[in-house]
Amino acid sequence: MNMAELHDSLLHGLRGQLKLDEPMHRHTSWRVGGTADRAYTPADRQDLAVFLSRLDPAEAVVFVGLGSNLLVRDGGLRGTVVFLHAALGALELREDGLIYAEAGVASPKVARFAAMHGFEGAEFLAGIPGTIGGALAMNAGCYGSETWEWVRRVVTVDRRGQLVERAPQEFEIGYRHCTPASARAEEWFVEASFRFREGDGEKSRARIKELLSKRIASQPLNQPNAGSVFRNPPGDHAARLIESCGLKGFAIGGAMVSPKHANFIVNNGAARAADVEQLIVHVKQTVARERGVDLEPEVRVVGERENGHG
Repeated sequence: MNMAELHDSLLHGLRGQLKLDEPMHRHTSWRVGGTADRAYTPADRQDLAVFLSRLDPAEAVVFVGLGSNLLVRDGGLRGTVVFLHAALGALELREDGLIYAEAGVASPKVARFAAMHGFEGAEFLAGIPGTIGGALAMNAGCYGSETWEWVRRVVTVDRRGQLVERAPQEFEIGYRHCTPASARAEEWFVEASFRFREGDGEKSRARIKELLSKRIASQPLNQPNAGSVFRNPPGDHAARLIESCGLKGFAIGGAMVSPKHANFIVNNGAARAADVEQLIVHVKQTVARERGVDLEPEVRVVGERENGHG
């Protein structure tokens, strides 16, 4: 079976869109990265489930939302990328008072939706640039709140295409961390239901406006970046440690530690993924050497280096 026949067999009866050799710099907030062998945008969750069930079990699969916490190396990705942000976008208030959001919904949209319906507690999501799927996967948080504080149930899909409803108790959840509590087949989030506090929607909207103003003032939003690069160590802040080592403005190639916020690495316009990765390593090594603190990256690094070595 040649490549064309293989793809025809894989896509038979499906309603999504498959692309070959998809440039990943178009899909990451750093605007860097090589190409993915295949990229699939499903029509909906059922379409996604069938697609996954047809893939070779050995095929590498990477789920991507808005690419805001992802560094794809210059050598690209072998296997298949699944894009959710243009597919799983349902968002609604259910009769039980839970806000239901599919994994491709942008987190700030959930914050605004909750405020519009008179709920409080979701405001922090306005400061998270990714999707709900990504927020669940890393327990994203800011301004004193974290995603899983508000989750009541989720639905996942596995490599066999099985959709399963799960409770928060089925996961080990911590600071920027979420993993299954017991050994399970590889699976991904496709939806979540949130219970926010009933309150004053106008107050919530004002809080969102306040948080966004703070974000604009303190973060380099006018340059391609992936948000906070390192997790805050216990009792301290990664940005303070990095700045104390004199690293603000330090650059490798087109990647630079932001002069505005030391825990951000920005693309000055000509960065390659290798520049970003080397700068992450340099910052980590410098802080470890000078401050004795081992910073742990928040961003996920995937793919192969340009010479073909992972």
